[in-house]
Amino acid sequence: MAASYNQRNDRDLILACQRREPAAFEELVKRHQKSVYSLLYQLAPEWPDIGDLSQEVFIRVWRSINNLRNPVTFRSWLTKTVISLFYEELKTRPTGSKKKVFAALQGELDPAEDDCFDEELELETEDDKNVLSDNPSLIVGMAMKKLPEVLRTPVVLRELEGLNYEEIAILTKTEVGTVKSRIAKARGMLERMLSNYLNNSVDQAEVKG
Repeated sequence: MAASYNQRNDRDLILACQRREPAAFEELVKRHQKSVYSLLYQLAPEWPDIGDLSQEVFIRVWRSINNLRNPVTFRSWLTKTVISLFYEELKTRPTGSKKKVFAALQGELDPAEDDCFDEELELETEDDKNVLSDNPSLIVGMAMKKLPEVLRTPVVLRELEGLNYEEIAILTKTEVGTVKSRIAKARGMLERMLSNYLNNSVDQAEVKG
């Protein structure tokens, strides 16, 4: 019965989906739609159509789920589907900067191009103050949003999705060394932004006190 789908594990749901049982797919979507939306948002927080892209991910899942031979690998397969759609969108977005970012993600730019990301980024603006308050998750989210996409993508896959360097290299079609370098750079920028924010917050508290 359809009502029993919410009692099944992902493996059983996937097998039911491969038998083309729509109710099983509805349950699978319910379980994973938040994580898909979150991953897309972390990758491209400035895109206004994240909801539509999330739906497109699951349309692709339904169409190709019979190609998934091992249901245990569904989570990584779903992540790969998200990343594939993200890259497709990145290539087709009209701005020149998007095209440059896509080229960088694919390792097509000269390594010296990475030097352009050495500049300091400020986390705390007047708008940020009103939004962030004392919420740590919002603070970290704002810092992630300020990272250049070429650095944000690998660090999101590493820190939020738990992928290893080799998996990220395959997904982003870059060398493992490039992945490690960009994650290290992203971590350094995040650390500086968060450190600056915390230091400023302490200074302001001391002034108020």
